[in-house]
Amino acid sequence: MAVRWRRTSKWRGLGSEADRATFATLHTASLASPALREGLSSATVARSLKHLRALLGTPAAAITDTTTLLGCDPPDDHHGDDALRLALQAVAAQKTVVAGPEELRCAVAGCGVRHAVASPLVIDERVAGVLVALTDRPSASLLRANDEVAAWVSTQLDLAELDASRHRLVQAEVRALRAQISPHFIYNSLGAIASFVRTDPDRARELLLEFADFTRYSFRKHGEFTTLAEELRSIERYLLLEQARFGTRLQVVLRIAPEVLAVQVPYLCLQPLVENAVRHGLESTVSGGTITVEARDADQECVVTIEDDGVGADPARIRAVLEGTHSSDSVGLANVDERLRNTFGDEYGLVVETATGAGTQVIVRIPKFAPGVQA
Repeated sequence: MAVRWRRTSKWRGLGSEADRATFATLHTASLASPALREGLSSATVARSLKHLRALLGTPAAAITDTTTLLGCDPPDDHHGDDALRLALQAVAAQKTVVAGPEELRCAVAGCGVRHAVASPLVIDERVAGVLVALTDRPSASLLRANDEVAAWVSTQLDLAELDASRHRLVQAEVRALRAQISPHFIYNSLGAIASFVRTDPDRARELLLEFADFTRYSFRKHGEFTTLAEELRSIERYLLLEQARFGTRLQVVLRIAPEVLAVQVPYLCLQPLVENAVRHGLESTVSGGTITVEARDADQECVVTIEDDGVGADPARIRAVLEGTHSSDSVGLANVDERLRNTFGDEYGLVVETATGAGTQVIVRIPKFAPGVQA
């Protein structure tokens, strides 16, 4: 059987001229967007302004903040002073202003710039800067275009401010979490290390190194995310130090699938859960117990389970803690739950299974790949 295929019409790419113009505009805007999402500065203006000028189709363009010229395109354009003067007028007036040949007197031979439009850049309802279009002839369409591009730039800068606010919030949450790391753990660890100095100096030295690495990781100052391998290594150090204090009363079981070690997780999202298991699950028991940490591969997710066979807790109280309606001395339980939800979505909050006298199991699900999550 023969199959014949025939091309019946000529492919016309993006179709009409209007389609191609739309695509070109969107593509140009996409080139400017990454820099603008970092905020308003000389560096981001240098990377984005040539694309904004292409959107406007003008001989030159400039961006200022409320006091300073941040950049011109072309970079050697001699109308920087004019652009700044007009921008300051727009800032003072809180609206778009225009200038003609009488304001833009130019002695440079061959320069065609005779008019300018300055549109405010508004971030969080305040004027933060100005986009200035410099052109050879005025038109109502340029006025509208400059306002529209300025509004789009403002949106990108608003998103940048939102990202920065989110980052500051995360940093504040992490600082709060660090503040909850038990001082008693630090004192007890140092006490346990000191007890080995004479009887077993080699072990004392090893524990002191583990303590130094644990505190270095817990109080580091960079990065919202880390790898599961690093978080688990910190947990291992913590449990080694607790075992030095508890002795045989504390047993530890680690089951870690190697294929999930590279998964990206929020910094300090697991360590507080293990500290809770020791402090609230086992510390008050005479016989001690076992802490089990398991990390397994579950298709598109990594599932981490932290379990103790200690005293357990009232499920209603744990639910209230996670909902923020009950105060608790649990180390960051609500903090960790909220950060997981904010990072990955509400479906990735903590799952806590517990009952009085029946131990506690905390389940953490983490997607292997998530947009914007990178250590």
